[in-house]
Amino acid sequence: MSFNLLCLNPSKTEFIIDGLPAQIKKIPDSSIRLSNNSSSTAFISDAPVRNLGVTFDPHLSFSDHISNIFRSCFMHIRDLRRNRPMLDFKTASTIATSIVHSKLDYCISLFLKLDSTQIQRLQLIQNLLARAVTRAPRHNHITPVLKSLHWLKIPEGIHFKIQSLTYNSLQSSNPPYLRELFTIQPNRSTRSSSCLTLSRHPVTYHPTFSKRAISVTTPCLWNDLNPELRTFSLPPPS
Repeated sequence: MSFNLLCLNPSKTEFIIDGLPAQIKKIPDSSIRLSNNSSSTAFISDAPVRNLGVTFDPHLSFSDHISNIFRSCFMHIRDLRRNRPMLDFKTASTIATSIVHSKLDYCISLFLKLDSTQIQRLQLIQNLLARAVTRAPRHNHITPVLKSLHWLKIPEGIHFKIQSLTYNSLQSSNPPYLRELFTIQPNRSTRSSSCLTLSRHPVTYHPTFSKRAISVTTPCLWNDLNPELRTFSLPPPS
């Protein structure tokens, strides 16, 4: 930061140490001390911290972030349900999509392989929102209701987002930091030369985190797609 002539604002600076509980306990001092000619500043690891509107905790469970989403969305759903008799279906659907469902979709790729209990909390919010828009009875099955709104369930939305990011990255080689995580497996058949298959990365570290790494999980999701969806021309090498 000194090299780039930048200043550090202690009141707006925070950091977090992510890892397994046993790993974090091995760190004797979780503070960072910075000093200059006139003063010295110490930063203590905070938990949780916010970055781009997402709340991170030391174990990357996103429980605090999902709790924030739950409270915010439930408040809007309650207001929508109160005003729903005065709204037509299109208006109610637009309000639900723009104000509430957008919160569920924001950074949804971070929830890949997240604990099922946290995914169920997000799914509960989506179910309540769908029933508020369609005014469907509580005992009705939720899948037809979500289909009528053209909404993917939370697990399906996570996979769709990951596969879309993978497609765009393979198609344009951007962003480079994402493209370099994927290795294209050589094709043995000329008929399927344009059908891309990604090499599966072995799990080389703790499975609790490795199973959620995009470099480990994405090849499995991508290779499970139909060959027609994995067929396109790669950009020329730069």
